[in-house]
Amino acid sequence: MKKIIKNDRSIIIACDVSLGLYEKIVKETKDIEGIGGYKVGFMLGLNCGLPKIVELTRKYTEKPIIYDHQKAGTDIPETGKEFARVCKRAGIDAVILFPQAGPETEKEWTETAKEENLGIIVGGSMTHPKYKRSEGGYIADEAILEIYLLAADLGVNDFVVPGNKPEEIKKIKELLEKRGVKPTFYAPGFIAQGGEISEATKVAGNNWHAIVGRGIYRAEDIKKTALEYTSKL
Repeated sequence: MKKIIKNDRSIIIACDVSLGLYEKIVKETKDIEGIGGYKVGFMLGLNCGLPKIVELTRKYTEKPIIYDHQKAGTDIPETGKEFARVCKRAGIDAVILFPQAGPETEKEWTETAKEENLGIIVGGSMTHPKYKRSEGGYIADEAILEIYLLAADLGVNDFVVPGNKPEEIKKIKELLEKRGVKPTFYAPGFIAQGGEISEATKVAGNNWHAIVGRGIYRAEDIKKTALEYTSKL
């Protein structure tokens, strides 16, 4: 699998915003070395279309664009092929998959994304309360771990983990390393959701990227705030 972010550590800006604010974010952070890329969600994707977002981004920077469909990989296996094609045609660099629909969907969506030469980031655990069964949620704890392990078996090296749950990051990291994988983590859950970048740094290892959204795009000075966060890596 290709390396998605050239830096070993960086800040990925989660851009769940209007197109105008997205352009401002890119313009003000494009030259910051510690900004590894931009995570685009359904708000921009559905409102504006992925090709338009890619075209706008490329006016300013070649930093990677990661598409987070929130949550891709929850449909039948066969729809993965067209999802991957749409993202590739638009110029997206990498996609985030949360394959909660089961192993066959996870296999098919991963393989079709590989065929389109897309970077693949797989997540299983999330940051919010009452997600896992043990916390009162719907998703069985062991199933979450199986998602990560199957992704590793399929050749994936990049994983989403909850940045506000450092003990969970540590557990997932140990499991993946026992599988022979050197994982690169992408961790949301900072600032607005209570996570501390410095705490996640202690357990995530050398290769990881903090996903920060509201903490940056709601700041009065986006560039200054982005520089402050990159300094914590």
